[in-house]
Amino acid sequence: MESTSADIIASLNQVEFSYAPGERKILSGLEMEFRRGKVTAVMGGSGCGKTTILRLLGGQVLATSGQVKFEDQDISRLDHEGLIAARRKMGMLFQFGALFTDISVFENVAFPLREHTNLDEEMIRDLVMMKLNAVGLRNARDLMPSQISGGMARRVAFARAVALDPPLIMYDEPFAGLDPIALGVTAHLIKDMNSALGATSILVTHDVPETFGIADYVYFIADGKIAAQGTPETLRASTDPFVQQFIHAQPDGPVPFHYPGIEIGQDFGLDSQPISQPIQQNKVS
Repeated sequence: MESTSADIIASLNQVEFSYAPGERKILSGLEMEFRRGKVTAVMGGSGCGKTTILRLLGGQVLATSGQVKFEDQDISRLDHEGLIAARRKMGMLFQFGALFTDISVFENVAFPLREHTNLDEEMIRDLVMMKLNAVGLRNARDLMPSQISGGMARRVAFARAVALDPPLIMYDEPFAGLDPIALGVTAHLIKDMNSALGATSILVTHDVPETFGIADYVYFIADGKIAAQGTPETLRASTDPFVQQFIHAQPDGPVPFHYPGIEIGQDFGLDSQPISQPIQQNKVS
C-alpha cells in the first residue's frame, strides 16, 4: 500500500507475537499500514490472529518483537498515562456490541464522554443525541439493551464507539450474527461515518461481500502471516489459490477441509490409502 508517512495513522512493522516465550507464534513478520480516511479490512480464517492485531494496536498485548505504532508513537514504549491518552483517540466496536446491560441506550453512549471528558451534562446530552440520531436510534434513547434487537444493539455500540470522534475506529467482527438488513445498515454506517469523521477504520471480519463493498484495502491473514493484500478489485481478480478459496467460500484448497494427520487407510487398517481416495467397498457374493 503506497502512502506518505503523514497518511499513516497506525502501522505494524515486522511484528512477531506469541503469548509466551517458546510458544507457537500467533503473528509472524507482519507489515501493515492503516491510512487516514480509509477503511481497511483484515480478513482470514478463525484463529489466524486477526483480533490479536486489534489488541496490539490498543496496547492490550505487546509485540514480542517489531514495532506497533499509532500516530508515530511506539505503543510498547508508552507509559500508563500515555497509553490511556492514545486509547482516548481509538474507538472500538466489540463483537456483538458488548453494551452495559444495566444502563439505558443513552447512558451507554454517554459512558465514554463521562469517563474521558469534563463536558457539562447539557453538552453530553447534545452529543449523545447527535450520535444516536446518526445511527437512527434517537427515539430509543430511554430503552434498555434487553428491549432492543441485536441489530439495534450493534448500532448503539457503534454510536458509543464514535462518541469521542476518534481518529481511529476498530471493529471486531461487526457483521457477526446480523440479519441481511441489519448487516447492510451496519456496513453503510461504517463507510458513511468514516467519511464524515475523516477517520481511519480497521475491520476484522469474515464477511466478504459487505466488506469488499466498503473497504479501500484488504489484508488476508493465514497462519499469522499476510497471505495476500490489495484493493477489493485487485483481490477479486487474483489467481492466488488462498484468495480464491476464501472469497468464493470453497470448502477445500490451501486451507484444507481435513485436519492434518495420518492417512485414512492407516485408521481403517488399509494400505496407506490417500485420504482423497474413496474406500472401496468389499462386494458381498
